[in-house]
Amino acid sequence: MAMMIGEDCIGCSGCVDECPNMAIALDGEIYRIDPAKCTECVGAHDEPQCAALCPTECIVPNPAVQEDRGRLMEKRRLLLAS
Repeated sequence: MAMMIGEDCIGCSGCVDECPNMAIALDGEIYRIDPAKCTECVGAHDEPQCAALCPTECIVPNPAVQEDRGRLMEKRRLLLAS
């Protein structure tokens, strides 16, 4: 499951540099996580770094993107290869 940024985001941009897959970007006035690039930090960290450091705790799993750990690892491998 990819992570997503909720409406409580204050735009601090702290999550952007912490993402190992560069999945977080500014989209107009708000930050968004590209679910095609988000691996919940599987293969890079023990927990999603964006959610771990978010001061408003607005980064949560995206219920619309269901992926198991194996799929997240494969996605990470493909992102590193490209």
